Parts: sequence; C-alpha cells; structure tokens
Amino acid sequence: MDKREFLRTSGLLGLAGVLPVGSALAGGASEADEAGACVLIPTETAGPFPLDLTANATFFRQDLREGQAGVPLRVRLRVIGFGNCAPMSNLRVNIWHCSAAGLYSGYSQNNNPGQAGLTYLRGYQFTDADGVAEFLTIFPGWYNGRICHIHFQVYVNASYSAISQLTFPIAEKQALYAANSSIYTSGADPMTLASDNVFSDGYQYQMATLTFNADTQEYETFLEVTVQGNGIPTSLEEALNRQQFLVGQNQPNPYSGSTTIPVQLLSGGDVAVDLFDLNGKRVHQHLLQGLGAGEHRITLDLDAAGLPTANYVYQVEVRNAQGVHRTCKMMTAAH
Repeated sequence: MDKREFLRTSGLLGLAGVLPVGSALAGGASEADEAGACVLIPTETAGPFPLDLTANATFFRQDLREGQAGVPLRVRLRVIGFGNCAPMSNLRVNIWHCSAAGLYSGYSQNNNPGQAGLTYLRGYQFTDADGVAEFLTIFPGWYNGRICHIHFQVYVNASYSAISQLTFPIAEKQALYAANSSIYTSGADPMTLASDNVFSDGYQYQMATLTFNADTQEYETFLEVTVQGNGIPTSLEEALNRQQFLVGQNQPNPYSGSTTIPVQLLSGGDVAVDLFDLNGKRVHQHLLQGLGAGEHRITLDLDAAGLPTANYVYQVEVRNAQGVHRTCKMMTAAH
C-alpha cells in the first residue's frame, strides 16, 4: 500500500444524502434556504488551465509553492452543507491559481509559455471536523482579461462536485501589490469586479477575507463555501464500499494523543490502517490480520507511535476474498 494507491481512492470520498449530478450545482442569493442561513456557492468555469489534481501524486499536499516567488498566503475554505448549514468533513478540495507573473503550471501556449509539465500552485486537501481545508501558497498575480482570483473545486461525492472561484477585497489586494512591487512587477490589478467576466454578475459569496498575520508573517484568506448536501454526525452512516465494509469517523474527533476508528466488516479479511500527513507522506501503518465479520474498534495511539497530535488522513484497507477495498477520512487534532 503506497501513497499512489491511497491517492487513487481519495477522489471517491463523499457523503450520504447529497444530490446527484443532475441537480443544480450552485447558485446565487435566490437559492438561499427558507431561513436564509446558507447560500450555494455560485458555479463558475474551471478556467483555461484546470488539471485533474489526483492524476499525479504530487498534488496531495498543503504547501503548494514549490519555490515560487510571492507573498505567503494561508488559504482556508470552510465547506458547509446546504441542507442543514453544518460543516462537511472528509471532502476533497482542490485549488489552483496563477503565479505572481500571471502564469499557470501544467500548460504551454502563446499566453502561457514554457509551463508544460510543471506543477506549482496546485494541490488538494481534505476538510477536517470543522469542514475546513487549509493550504499554504502565494498571493496570486493577475493576467490580461481577469481580475486576481483562485479556482477551487469541492468533491462531494463520485458524481457531484462544486466548481467556483474566489477573489479579494480591492483595496487590500492593491496595497499588497504596491508593498511588494519587486515581486509583482505587473503592478496594480487593472480589472474591476464589474468588468471581470466571472464576477460581473455578482460576487457576494465569493469575496474572501484578506488579512495580514504579524505573528506568522503570512497573509490569510478565508471563505465559507456552501455545497449541496448535509453535514452529518460522526458515525457509520457515511461509507464507501458498502458491500464490503463501513468506516466511521474516529472518536473522539478532534482527538488528542490516541483515537479509535470504528470499522464494520461485512465479511472477514485483513485490515490495514495507514496514516498520511497533509503533504501525502505515510507516517504510520497499523496491520490487523484475519479479522472476522462484524464490528471492530481500532485504536491508534499516536503518542506510542512517536507521532505528534496533528491533522492526518487515515486510510482503511480491507483485503478479502472479494478483492481489495479502501476508503479514507480526515482526523482532526484538538487545539
């Protein structure tokens, strides 16, 4: 079981009760629920340079910079369900954006030369118990015809994902460019929200915060993203591979030191639990051979394993007479 095998399964994460792909993916203020508490994130184009981020094991990571010049930016996206406005954990969130010079990795063409085969400023994470996916990147530049923005995609289940973009307050953004003119050599962003072809029809639910953290010397941005579905309790309700096994959320979650993962096998087999850090490195493996059908509670003692209490993704793999089956979830550290 290696990192690449883990990554192949991560795109299948989902929640029970979400709408199928034929349902509306997102919308504007008119699609608020009756209480007006949640509004679906507007759907936008994936843009000219999207990639399937799970096609390359490089992209499961928290730090996307790869040495790119730019002001450090901490991106936090909090995903909530439209059905009940509750956090949605264990969803895969992709982000990608241009460099300080306005170029995208992965493609080469007249307006984006010399970037084929490169992977900078792209990556994905999983939402934690609070529904938050976090990235460390650089503040993006801009290019002709578009205001400064970041693309993101939230995978809710195997048949539905929400694709959108975020942007930043104008004054704060222009001040950042002016204060770092040696990096952002194109100068101030000339576009307005009204002239941008994505945000000209509205941007209320896509305007992220932008603040400077003096302690970390990073800018920070935050956006709450509402997608179709419901936040669900931590239990065995949500499961993939329903014909073979069910995996619950670790308990307690958030955890400290040790935690227990509930697993229900519909037929006996060998079980492996792998822990991956948020940059895709496997840091621990727990093997259990010959488990019988039924409910099991697998305790992971991170202190005993010499691992710090931190956010990890855990993958449960079951090998039985029917084949090999995997699923994974995020475990969240107590603060």
